[in-house]
Amino acid sequence: MWTNSRRDFLGMITALALDQRLQAAPHWPVKAKRIIHLFMQGGPSQVDTYDPKPLLQKLHGQHPPASFGDEDFQNGKLKDSVVLGSKRTFRKYGQSGLEISDLFPHTAPHADHLAVIRSCHHEGFTHSQAQFLIHNGWPRIGRPSLGSWLLYGLGTENQNLPGFVVLLEGGVRSGPAVYGQGFLPAAYQGTTFRPGRNPILNLSRPQGISEADQRSMLDTLRSLNNEHIAARNPDSEWNARIESYELAFRMQMAAPEATDISRESEATQKLYGLDNPVSAGFGSRCLLARRLIERGVRFVQVWSGNGMNATDWDGHIGNDQNHLDRAAQTDKGVGGLLTDLHARGLLDSTLVIWGGEFGRSPTADGGENGAEGRDHNPYGFTIWMAGGGVQGGQVIGATDDLGLRAVKDPVHINDLHALILALMGLDHTRLTYPYLGRDFRLTDVGGKLDLLKRLRGEV
Repeated sequence: MWTNSRRDFLGMITALALDQRLQAAPHWPVKAKRIIHLFMQGGPSQVDTYDPKPLLQKLHGQHPPASFGDEDFQNGKLKDSVVLGSKRTFRKYGQSGLEISDLFPHTAPHADHLAVIRSCHHEGFTHSQAQFLIHNGWPRIGRPSLGSWLLYGLGTENQNLPGFVVLLEGGVRSGPAVYGQGFLPAAYQGTTFRPGRNPILNLSRPQGISEADQRSMLDTLRSLNNEHIAARNPDSEWNARIESYELAFRMQMAAPEATDISRESEATQKLYGLDNPVSAGFGSRCLLARRLIERGVRFVQVWSGNGMNATDWDGHIGNDQNHLDRAAQTDKGVGGLLTDLHARGLLDSTLVIWGGEFGRSPTADGGENGAEGRDHNPYGFTIWMAGGGVQGGQVIGATDDLGLRAVKDPVHINDLHALILALMGLDHTRLTYPYLGRDFRLTDVGGKLDLLKRLRGEV
């Protein structure tokens, strides 16, 4: 009897064989050929990481000035909330003087590679809504993810590995649909890899079956299937099922080799923090991401956080300690990845994106009784990009003096997706798929490219 995991695996393999194509031509020439998305699940605080706000320190423990408004916010009115100052220290780094928090001593030396967008915003206040917006461009389940759209638009560079790989720490608040293909063909879904020699469930060869035996069995099966097809009308689904066995066989060879980070030198493993149990988990996923993009995988997501408040960037209680813990887990891996990509000549062709589903409030979560925590803030938050044709060492956009709302060069999630697609050579208005009687796209009916030239350093 088939288990769900076996059905899912066979469906994924069949779809890959049927629909996944080799590299397609982008709409215009670009440097970026692949993406590594470092996703900080839970929502890191912009005012404690990459968007310093001196006014927070001056107003700590006070109510926000009336000029910031009195609308409903968190559990009451904004004017009744209490400002929470940051305990982090910011310094200027690199020739650009980019300001970065002391949470990130290993990322900070790469300041001149980072383009920090401080004015991101969207409408999703809950984790699930926000994660769907960040990954799928829509606040509810059912739309294809960014990785799926990229694979649909550009294809894959490797016939032996999935083109879209997801490296999780554990659970996902919004569920697997957040990296799913939605209404696109199943070929374009994200494939989760587990750590170790067997990254994909049910991929390993059964015990007692040698490679030669399996090859002989597949050859015999192909011969019988070809005889069957020759006597009947052409059937694309039947052909796809035949090819699925071949793809699975190739993946048995390619996937274990690609995911075996023990092949890396001791120095490289140390660079990513694998010598420290605190940073080893996320660092190993960053190292694996580099190995995968080297082998032609188009889009790799690396997740921090396992879907639980205590182990995500979800600092409702003790935000500062929460961020100290999360940064200790991730910063070495992020810095190591940027160092490694640059040293190997891969940074120019690899777009690296860092951020969460939203930011955090500049006020204490729970008012005057808040335990130095911060609530969710989708109205103004930070992500950064590096490599892939992006001009580093710059800040784009700004939030207000409290870090609450995007006020200068606001970048809605539709705009962010349009910019990412453009950096990969795709016109977001032309990347469409017909469904339910109309053409859909990642950016829905939005998406502006006003900041593209600035992001590329062309102005």
